[in-house]
Amino acid sequence: MTAPAVSAPGPTAPPRPPRRHTARWVGIGILVVVAGLVAVLATRPPATVSEIQSPLVGRVAPALVGRTVAGAPFALARPPGTWTVVNFFASWCAPCQQEGPELVKFAFEHARSGDASMVSVVFDDTVAAARSYQATLGATWPTLADPGGGLALAFGVRAPPSTFVIAPDGRVVAYIVAPVTAADLDAVIAQARAVGA
Repeated sequence: MTAPAVSAPGPTAPPRPPRRHTARWVGIGILVVVAGLVAVLATRPPATVSEIQSPLVGRVAPALVGRTVAGAPFALARPPGTWTVVNFFASWCAPCQQEGPELVKFAFEHARSGDASMVSVVFDDTVAAARSYQATLGATWPTLADPGGGLALAFGVRAPPSTFVIAPDGRVVAYIVAPVTAADLDAVIAQARAVGA
């Protein structure tokens, strides 16, 4: 009885190199991309900020002079020496009502440090309605009446709410046409500081 023939072993596949190095480099690449994305998002203002182009951005803000809704004279110092948020509003404006508590929050948070202040300007509204609205809101900052619309014209405002952020040296660094939050304003100021405003 003859033994069954044993076939000769075929060529064996070369051993596969370990995949650990490839996986490691892919993981490092993903981490670098994610870190870059986080850095970009962290240095940008929140998406809720709707900054638009204005000829005023980068230039000295127009004079902000007039009478408050309480009848007192007011003039913003030139330059103001601190960050100043100028907000055009109306009592009948729903987006203005939405942002009102956030403006109060911003003013309150910066009152202690004294590094930023608020000024409001009435837009296409009666002084009585604006005064009543500001009182209900708890706004304690100066609110200017603008009966002839001269301040709105000087700032190029067409509708409320419109908000300008002015640097301590008097230059406009942002023009926002949308309801803002305290965090939005802080982000705009932080970004302006980062670029040396």
